[in-house]
Amino acid sequence: MKFILNDDQVALRDGIRTLCTGRFPMSRVRDGFARDVWNELADAGVFSLPELGFGLAEEAVVFEELGRALVPGPLVWGALTHSASAVVSGATAGFITHVEAADTLLGEPGVVIEHPLDPLTPMHATASTTPPEHQEPGAVLTAAYLVGMASACTDAAVAYAKEREQFDTPIGRFQSIKHLLADCLVRAELARAAVHAAAVEPSARSASAAKVLAGDAAVQNARTSFQVHGGMGFTWEVDVHLYLKRAWILDRQFGSADAHAHALSA
Repeated sequence: MKFILNDDQVALRDGIRTLCTGRFPMSRVRDGFARDVWNELADAGVFSLPELGFGLAEEAVVFEELGRALVPGPLVWGALTHSASAVVSGATAGFITHVEAADTLLGEPGVVIEHPLDPLTPMHATASTTPPEHQEPGAVLTAAYLVGMASACTDAAVAYAKEREQFDTPIGRFQSIKHLLADCLVRAELARAAVHAAAVEPSARSASAAKVLAGDAAVQNARTSFQVHGGMGFTWEVDVHLYLKRAWILDRQFGSADAHAHALSA
């Protein structure tokens, strides 16, 4: 099976990447989710790709780019429900995110989480569960978003390793740093292949494999980027901490790594 993007998918990827670069810089991402974010993505067709003749494979391509830019919001729910006009959020992993901004909720929100782990993802606890029809595609799209995050963390670490000097030489020339960065690339590419496989031939097992690998890649690559950045990585000004916090949240949505690993072992 080949997972090379065709011409239409490449054009779609490049178009969404250009949109994210131009419209969603980190200065705007740090402001959090607002309706204008949803509207701009809806105008670009992000939530209506099936109506445009695309499938889950193309949606995965789009969500990888959204993850690379860390675009905030309940975006996966928009794609699952194909809702361009109304902001939709739903229950997963015992939480519903962005309740105050949503027009439609798939689940009953409970108490608000006063200090959410990800400052850009407001959350309410819930006893509701994910609708079964959304579980598998939701896991694939979340995994695609996580792959984009893993790639962004790799790129950030590589860029910093090229410019940060120690002993009058870039730290990227040190073998220990090279190994860290190489491991980041391997994790991201392995997860990307799993996501493409799950998007091209959807199944419960392929979705579980994609979610496990993508979650691990995003979390571990963010941690490695922290390590490469050194003390700078722990500052509010450096974006790496936002990727790590989002990765921790998404790693549990639409099934935790343990739940999907158990499903794979069955």
